[in-house]
Amino acid sequence: MDLTDIPDDAYDGEESSPELSAFESPDSLLTEGPIRERLLDSVVTLRTPTKVSAIAETADCDTETARDYLEWFAEMGMVRRHDGRPVRYERNDAYFRWRRINRLREAYSDAEIVDMLSELLDEIDAYRKRFDADAPEEVSLVEASRTESTETAWEALSEWETLEHRAELLDAARRGHPDGVDTPRSADV
Repeated sequence: MDLTDIPDDAYDGEESSPELSAFESPDSLLTEGPIRERLLDSVVTLRTPTKVSAIAETADCDTETARDYLEWFAEMGMVRRHDGRPVRYERNDAYFRWRRINRLREAYSDAEIVDMLSELLDEIDAYRKRFDADAPEEVSLVEASRTESTETAWEALSEWETLEHRAELLDAARRGHPDGVDTPRSADV
């Protein structure tokens, strides 16, 4: 029997087939829900200054509503406003870094943060020895591929880079303050 074959005893003929129209459409799942949440989802993806109308279209809301929320997000420091015609907004990476650091401090004790950081630093040290380099960007993938497969080297370098990023966040959490928070109200935070 093929894996796609339905066994003879799987359907006895007495049940009706499912009513597919009763399920929510994928489009409605993506566009329904609070506008604020849809706009937040859109803001998180902004990597370059983007027009309000494009953000509104992504969040499936009207431009004025998007503009109001974006102003509020700018006041909170989540986005940066770029004045001009048209006004554009982009994600403020410093804000999201600050949030991650605060969440680490809320979720873990100082001792736990130090322990996690110590473990990460040991792993990073192992990568440094493995590739005989101080940082992943110093390693040539071509050179690394001479001793192991390109895919294995690529995955190891990607993991090393991720560990470096995590270690930076944990170190900032350990010190108790996020570096370089660029928010309009950073003094209040």
